[in-house]
Amino acid sequence: MARTSSNFFYLVAVCSIILTDGAQLIIVNNCGESVWPGILGGAGQQTLKDGGMHLGSGEEVVLDVPEKWSGRIWGRQGCAFDNDGNGHCLTGDCNGKLHCRGNGGVPPATVVEMTLGSSSSPLHYYDVSLVDGFNLPVSMKPVGGGIGCGVASCEVDLNVCCPSALEVKRNGKVVGCKSACLAMQSAKYCCTGNYSDPKTCKPTLFAHLFKAICPKAYSYAYDDSSSLNRCRASRYVITFCPPPL
Repeated sequence: MARTSSNFFYLVAVCSIILTDGAQLIIVNNCGESVWPGILGGAGQQTLKDGGMHLGSGEEVVLDVPEKWSGRIWGRQGCAFDNDGNGHCLTGDCNGKLHCRGNGGVPPATVVEMTLGSSSSPLHYYDVSLVDGFNLPVSMKPVGGGIGCGVASCEVDLNVCCPSALEVKRNGKVVGCKSACLAMQSAKYCCTGNYSDPKTCKPTLFAHLFKAICPKAYSYAYDDSSSLNRCRASRYVITFCPPPL
């Protein structure tokens, strides 16, 4: 059950200083239970917050991100860690650690991907991807608008309508929905081998289902036209369990 964070607008006001170098990511947990965001920097990129943290329901954290940073952020659920940060999560686990430190999350997991500028372009690129499956609703959008900016999101709980062949259950409860690639493990569904280009890799029945429910998210590897956002803003908010628009 999602709920609107009471501190959100206050936080935006506090973070109103215009950044001249890099950007800010405001990560909000709008879910009714704790979320443990995992963070993985791209090749050669620094690891933010040691790759992971805990956010209680209604909590937020602000991350200062260096210029040209790229990486991915995902939510982990049902985690239990000891005082040394060792443990496990029901979804999105990164090698049994609170701080992922270079480890990605175990799919299925809803992933926010971003490249915040490059040597060839000042534009920021970001998306929400279901290519690795789904575990939590999430969105990413600019704060205060920006040039050419849009919303990347999957705001619906796909676990409720996940086809039985794709379900991941823990203690009898559906906690994740596999992608077709993860479930079938074939080149056709994973866009690899003879299917590694847009001409041969087409959306599957499952990808069409995901796209119908979450039209602003990547449903398969070559879903660029309707899912990749190009933007230039100084701040973005990433919200787990975002309220419906």
